[in-house]
Amino acid sequence: MPRVTTIVRKPAVKADRVVDTITLDHEARNRRQGILKAEGGTEILLDLDMETTINDGDALRLEDGRLVQVKAAAEPLLEVKAENPLRLTRLAWHLGSSHGLVEITADALYVENDPAIAELVRGQGCTATPVERPFRPERSAHVCDHDHGHHHHHHHGHDHGHGHGHDHSHAHGHHDHAHDHKHDHDHHHHDHAHHHEHGPGCGCGHDHGHHGHKHDH
Repeated sequence: MPRVTTIVRKPAVKADRVVDTITLDHEARNRRQGILKAEGGTEILLDLDMETTINDGDALRLEDGRLVQVKAAAEPLLEVKAENPLRLTRLAWHLGSSHGLVEITADALYVENDPAIAELVRGQGCTATPVERPFRPERSAHVCDHDHGHHHHHHHGHDHGHGHGHDHSHAHGHHDHAHDHKHDHDHHHHDHAHHHEHGPGCGCGHDHGHHGHKHDH
């Protein structure tokens, strides 16, 4: 059975290398592994190294260089439209939050023809019309970008938290300084009374002790 480890994207597909065609729904076009049978009888062992989406017009390259071109199968979907574009945006957000599959076009959303989804569509003030067409939902590329962005945001948050902790420590140190200063001030009164008996050295001793406090802080 011919093994497929490489996908040839549509712009690079050479017609003279295509020996068969295969029609796949959106679920099959997102598989990494499996056994497939093309329309001309060619059996294929799909064994991709990484997750990817096989698009309409792409081709599966066999080990000997021959190609089996992929066609996206028509599937039962709901075409969702609304007079107010904001309603479509809100619906897309709700579907994304619930990890629902949605294909986004300039003037409509396409979702699976499911009663629960149809109810959500109506609840958002949109209309849903049953249609048969290939389904190309937003998939892995979008997810990869939200995670990368999330990682970057997390790193930024860490730096911000560090800065905040520094500010907190500074404020705490300032509080300690105020407390220590009060303690030293009281101690100064005691020393002042003691040094007063020894004459003019009092002022120097006070200034020197206070300066030392500042230096330690």
